[in-house]
Amino acid sequence: MLGELYSGATEAGHPGFSFEVLPPLKGTGTETLFKTIETLVPFKPRHINITTHRAEYVYREVQGGLVERLRVRRRPGTIAIAAAIQERWGIPVIPHIVCSGSTKEDIEYALLDLQFLGISDVFLLRGDKAKEESMYQPTPGGYTHALELIEQVNRFNEGFFADGTPMKVKGKPFEFGVAAYPEKHEEAPNLESDIRVLLEKQQAGASVAITQLFYDNEKYYAFVRQAREAGVTIPIIPGLKPLAKLSQLATVPKTFRCDLPFALSEELRHCKTDEEVKQVGIEWGIAQCRDLIAHGVPSLHFYTLSAVDSIKKIAETIY
Repeated sequence: MLGELYSGATEAGHPGFSFEVLPPLKGTGTETLFKTIETLVPFKPRHINITTHRAEYVYREVQGGLVERLRVRRRPGTIAIAAAIQERWGIPVIPHIVCSGSTKEDIEYALLDLQFLGISDVFLLRGDKAKEESMYQPTPGGYTHALELIEQVNRFNEGFFADGTPMKVKGKPFEFGVAAYPEKHEEAPNLESDIRVLLEKQQAGASVAITQLFYDNEKYYAFVRQAREAGVTIPIIPGLKPLAKLSQLATVPKTFRCDLPFALSEELRHCKTDEEVKQVGIEWGIAQCRDLIAHGVPSLHFYTLSAVDSIKKIAETIY
């Protein structure tokens, strides 16, 4: 099914629309999340991605001036949220499964739960390093690379558990998407080797790739061109996120390892308020989307965190 989501344009002749949401913080309920979805449902998303987040260490003071280290998962519920969205709106969902913070057994039980729910499309990622780590460290009993995670999913599809035990009954096999990095993954030595990894993911069965966010379309076009030359044939969907806050001028390039084009940074340099940044972000996003559409992209994918209202305004113009 996953590959079919990108076959052809929408009824209006536009490329498809999809977006990514975060599970709510523990204890905050689903109201904000569901409001985000209600805001963007009118644009007929082809699918909704749901991220997953590893547990983190937090420190709590206890008696005697000592400090206790606790492991806390701040955003539980990826699979439950996926089920709720599918039930409430009937929109295809693609939950993320990550190596980061997960053991092989954790991954196996996630696959089983999804299979019970009839969800057969997933997005497979290595995931981010823990905040307390200087570099990514695999969880004991887990994986270092997304390709290892893909191998487990493929073995599961073939009817084998992670320990090699055969299943009595195989369920519907999973299709999966993967990540791509137009400005290369931060740990890749160069873009060419990063593209080779993407090719290996395709050869292992990936149906689609969605890119990390970017603001310079030329870098996306160059990446796609190099990937095609290297043999990558799966759809490479542009991932987009309009800037909406002054603080993002520093945090977004650092966090996502992407450059802001000089023309964009010059416009943003004159902004004094979040509202001014938001307006520039919307205008840049509209122009960026129009250019991508003119170049024939099959779909546009949006990252919604702190950007829902901006995405709505962009979509109203584009769709």
